[in-house]
Formats: sequence, C-alpha cells, structure tokens
Amino acid sequence: MIDKKQSRLRRAAKTRATIARLKAVRLTVHRTNTHIYAQVIDATGAKVLAAASTAEKELRAALKSGATAAAAAEVGKRIAERAKAAGVSDVAFDRAGFAYHGRVKALADAAREAGLKF
Repeated sequence: MIDKKQSRLRRAAKTRATIARLKAVRLTVHRTNTHIYAQVIDATGAKVLAAASTAEKELRAALKSGATAAAAAEVGKRIAERAKAAGVSDVAFDRAGFAYHGRVKALADAAREAGLKF
C-alpha cells in the first residue's frame, strides 16, 4: 500500500522529469506543518542559486507562525528578490507533489508579484 508521502513523491518525480527535460531553472517548494521552504535550483539540478524559508532567524522573529499563508507569501517575496539578485528571472515552478492550494499558492503568487516569471 502506498502511503501519503510516497504518493506525493511519485507526483513530484513526474514534475521534476518534465522540468529536467526542459532544462529550466526551477523554483521548488517544500512544506511542513511548521515551516515552508523555497529554493531556486539551476538547470542541471546541481546547485542552489537562492533559498528562503520561514525557519530563518529574522523571519521567525517577525512572524507569529511559519505555517500561515501570510508567512508563505513573505517567503515568496524573499525568494524572488534573492533569485533576481542571482540573475534569475524565469523559473519553472516545482510544487514537489503538494497541492497548488493554500500556502503553496500564496508563495507562488507572491513570487510572481515580486517579479519572477513562471
């Protein structure tokens, strides 16, 4: 029997295979019950170009909880700023098998508003 995590990873593998075929820089998101993490990874998948998360010290101090849509939106804004500083403006969005809803959607929308194209 396949559990919830294995199902998510199976969905994520399909997306990653497509992005790898496109040879695109990807914005990947990982969500836990307490935090949300975002990374911009180069086209080869070997190097992290930018990263942001609610686990960062200054964000933890500023936010009441890292598990809210508002916190995810702040991470989206930060990842877009850091990606642009690294010279990246076009990315492929990798939701890592998570539903495009709630915190994942809030992060994506904030990253788009801050200037990332996907």
